[in-house]
Amino acid sequence: MIITDNHMHLDPRGLGVEAAKKFSRAGGTHLIIVYKYAKDYGIDVKDERDFEKAYDIVINLCRKVNKKTDLEAYCIVGIHPAEIVELYKKFGEEKTWDLCTRTFDIITKKYEEEEIIGVGEIGRPHFPVSSEVMEFCQKVMNEGLTLSKDLDCAIQLHLESFEDKEKFYELEKTVKNYGRKERVIKHFAPPNVNLFREIGIMPSIISSKKNVKEAIKEGNRFLMETDYIDDLTRPGAVMGPKTVPKTTLKLLNSRILSENDIYKIHKENIEKVYKINLE
Repeated sequence: MIITDNHMHLDPRGLGVEAAKKFSRAGGTHLIIVYKYAKDYGIDVKDERDFEKAYDIVINLCRKVNKKTDLEAYCIVGIHPAEIVELYKKFGEEKTWDLCTRTFDIITKKYEEEEIIGVGEIGRPHFPVSSEVMEFCQKVMNEGLTLSKDLDCAIQLHLESFEDKEKFYELEKTVKNYGRKERVIKHFAPPNVNLFREIGIMPSIISSKKNVKEAIKEGNRFLMETDYIDDLTRPGAVMGPKTVPKTTLKLLNSRILSENDIYKIHKENIEKVYKINLE
């Protein structure tokens, strides 16, 4: 049975491969490893080469997971909106924009050389910022969506929390203008499966039993994730690495999820949005 965590951060200064082994022992089989911030890997960003160094750390860790476990791990890299906020404060608008566009060139190269399978996470901050900074983050997000469209690759969006229908429709409009709907994933999504189906974007849902129970009432067009941080000072944040397989199997045993649901959520939906084949 294929069980995929769509959004897990691993850090060589955290548990790293050991966290992946915990996921595997709990029943997990496939893993999307997502870039965090360069500073989390001990890198102070001054130019795009520093981003590349950070990306290489994540990519190499992904390779170690594939070598040292039975898992199939894949990697995506981006520029986290919290990182963009810090860069904006440090460098100002013009230099930060130039840095981001040069970094997108690096992401393009990584994708074309098959070191990554998509872009992420990128988007808007989930915490209060000035309208000026929010507009800049939106500009970078739009550029990321355009990149994803040009490469025809998946992109994971980090956005503020929302459940208002108008926010969904605003997101749909943005993606329609800049991206390709079938490649866009809303990371840390609420379990509003029908609304996401309506706007054509794939939700990746934080995998508490409550969330998955709510989501499955509206169908199995969603992904599951932990957003595990792999920070030794915050063990288990946001959710522990075992959560996706444990939740999946518990809900299978209680007949809330069927084997067909699991196949759809963990294999077919992943394959469709990322254009990969899971074995």
